[in-house]
Amino acid sequence: MRVEIIAVGSELLLGQITNTNAAFISARLAEIGADVYYHTVVGDNPVRLKEAIKIAEKRADVLIFSGGLGPTKDDMTKETIAAHIDLELVSDHDALTYIEQYFIRSKRIMTDNNKKQALVFKGSTILNNRTGMAPGMAVEKNGKHYILVPGPPHEMEPMIVDEAIPYLLKQSGEREIITSHVLKFYGIGEAELEHRIQPLLDKQTNPTIAPLATADAVTLRITAKAPTIEEAHKMIAPIEQEIRAIVGEFIFGTDKDTLSSKALELLQKHDFTIAAAESLTAGLFIAELAKEPGVSAALAGGLVVYNEEAKVKQLGVDQKLLDEHGVVSSECAASLALKVQEKFQTNIGIGITGAAGPTPHDGEPAGTVWIGIALPDQVPTTFKLLLSGSRNANRQRTARFAMYYLIKLLTESIS
Repeated sequence: MRVEIIAVGSELLLGQITNTNAAFISARLAEIGADVYYHTVVGDNPVRLKEAIKIAEKRADVLIFSGGLGPTKDDMTKETIAAHIDLELVSDHDALTYIEQYFIRSKRIMTDNNKKQALVFKGSTILNNRTGMAPGMAVEKNGKHYILVPGPPHEMEPMIVDEAIPYLLKQSGEREIITSHVLKFYGIGEAELEHRIQPLLDKQTNPTIAPLATADAVTLRITAKAPTIEEAHKMIAPIEQEIRAIVGEFIFGTDKDTLSSKALELLQKHDFTIAAAESLTAGLFIAELAKEPGVSAALAGGLVVYNEEAKVKQLGVDQKLLDEHGVVSSECAASLALKVQEKFQTNIGIGITGAAGPTPHDGEPAGTVWIGIALPDQVPTTFKLLLSGSRNANRQRTARFAMYYLIKLLTESIS
């Protein structure tokens, strides 16, 4: 079953709203083993919509349309499709009654254009709309299935789950499960990651492996298709083991994990508290960790000690240490970590210092960063970064690296 999803609405092309419908529909189709190869977005224009339909018919068995079923003139999806595949539009009695009753209940005047929402393809399967007015519909013509659902997500989502998916399962007579498992990496680029696992990529069939880079992480999505979800997971497991054997040192989490959520999870496992002293990041590390619900049990607080004077007066960093080693140094990062750990009486202290750029700082080139992490009853561990981005990119990456190194140290201490 090859599917193309066509979202209709000029507001999508103008960037006024995000096409979340396609993501939702694709996820539900994956659960029944349907292959979605294309997402198309087209504006409220019958000529361009017709062209999109012609293209989709050449490469898909099922065309799913979201949007354009409303009462206004620019809602022209079903009219365009009806003309294209030569189907008559008729008023559905149940849908029209439901719309009329809605206006009676809400004590509003029903205008004639609202009757347009009750129009459906003659002979089609009606997809009931339990959260809105316009019904959806599904019809087969010339070997292709055309499925129309409303654009508003609160109407579309239950219609897809309760009406469209059962329709497709009935048509196909088969059911396969597609499931994915995501590995999350930090500290390695997408190109290097792909290079290291190239032998696995070369031989992939089912499961498949798909790399993806974002600002927060590099990911590998392992996807398997099988009759049951249990069989799919069994197919994924050995592939994951092979990947971990090659690049496991860079894995910080899986699936929905983020750097901050994983860090908090490990802090909670240890029943640890944490505080941070930040120079160039100016609170970004604390802000990132504070995104997570339940963080108050672990996060005690932090200080922004941006200049040398603040480091000395607010935290008590030894001036002689700074004079000898500089503020952009391993020694300074370690001292920041220890001093903030002591000040807030926490199990862990984080110290972050460096030259964000674009100019050198304290004799060190832009992008030079030191991160210190003080664990309980241990000498602080320090990490050096040599970053090459813009000033703010360097600050954001530093905060993420601090989270990543914290995860590594906590994971090692558990194992």
